[in-house]
Amino acid sequence: MARRLIGWGGVWLVGSIAAFLLLDPILASFLAIVGLCLWGVAVLSSGWEQHPSFEQRELARARRRAERRERTKDARARDRARWEAHQRRKAERGAGR
Repeated sequence: MARRLIGWGGVWLVGSIAAFLLLDPILASFLAIVGLCLWGVAVLSSGWEQHPSFEQRELARARRRAERRERTKDARARDRARWEAHQRRKAERGAGR
């Protein structure tokens, strides 16, 4: 793909030089600028389809979530124990009324 874009860049360069030699400078400038813009868009869009699929992105996210869950499992266990103790105290206060 890159070789083809380089080839088209060479065609644009030769065409621009020929336009400046054969045509009015204003018209040649217009053609050179339009050609350069089209070539630039082609270069920028050459990697348009080079991205992971939805399934690949979701798999990567799931792996990151699993790693994060594994790292924080101790803190979550402590929080759950504190919450259950709080719920027991709350239930005992409600039963004592």
